[in-house]
Amino acid sequence: MPVAIDDTQKALQNCITKTNLTRWPDPYRGKVREVYTLNKNTLGLVVTDRISAFDHIMKQAIPYKGQILNQLAAFSFGKVDDIVNTHIIDMPHPNVTIAKKCEPVPIEVVIRACLTGHAWRVYKSGKRELCGVTLPDGMRENERFPEPILTPATKAKEGHDEDISEKEILERDIVAENTWQEIKVKAFKIFNRGQQVANQQGLILVDTKYEFGLYDGKVTLIDEVHTADSSRYFYADEYDERLANNEPQKQLSKEFLREWLMDHNFQGLEGQTLPDLPDEFRLKVYRRYAELFEQLTGNLFEPVPTPDFDNTLADIFQRYS
Repeated sequence: MPVAIDDTQKALQNCITKTNLTRWPDPYRGKVREVYTLNKNTLGLVVTDRISAFDHIMKQAIPYKGQILNQLAAFSFGKVDDIVNTHIIDMPHPNVTIAKKCEPVPIEVVIRACLTGHAWRVYKSGKRELCGVTLPDGMRENERFPEPILTPATKAKEGHDEDISEKEILERDIVAENTWQEIKVKAFKIFNRGQQVANQQGLILVDTKYEFGLYDGKVTLIDEVHTADSSRYFYADEYDERLANNEPQKQLSKEFLREWLMDHNFQGLEGQTLPDLPDEFRLKVYRRYAELFEQLTGNLFEPVPTPDFDNTLADIFQRYS
């Protein structure tokens, strides 16, 4: 079970939601990460406690989510660095990664082993093609595909990411063909390794998204890998029985947040109001993230308090600038 938060209210009130450093140029602020340029070759990535769904950042943050996410990413990068170059240089703090400054490839590389989440919603609507991939008839929700499939998406700076086929990627010259082929091959190898690691811990890696960049012209894995924000996991011991009984899978992912939002009439559509996350639910989300960390790594998650985080961050960045 995830470790308890000693002071619940303090944890809820002191989440890292934004950093403010004056010595460095303003960072790029993503949905979760804040990216500082430390020098021409080096980035400082701060993983905040923000959480997003349906391309919207929730108004309330999740205590220690950034630490869980960052440490799980570091663990998973270490499991695949024999397959692909990674952007990792160091992780000097649970919320901070020092990384190589890469030229990002503007495509999210999504691999799916099962018909679930977005793919299921498309399938349920009656469509049998996703990102140029033909989906078999007669599949049930959460059923495995005969082989994992690649369903890329454009990486939007604002608004929703959009599904795209490999053919469109090449026709629109978004990525050079030789680079795309290398990314594709490496992505499937990384996914296979992720499945092996998950299986050893009693989990099924259901789907995930990867982001790549170029560093000195070499394809490099960036952002995060096999975390609860980027991936979906099912518990292996209950999978077959639940599938046979058409029951929801016991899973570790952000899907339960999406389901909660849909139950509260929010899917990021025009005219909908983003609901507040109750404190009890925020703690439930924390426990889900901690559970995945502990299940996947076999290690206990131990929260590290972050008082005066901006000064701590400035000291760290000074060492790497």
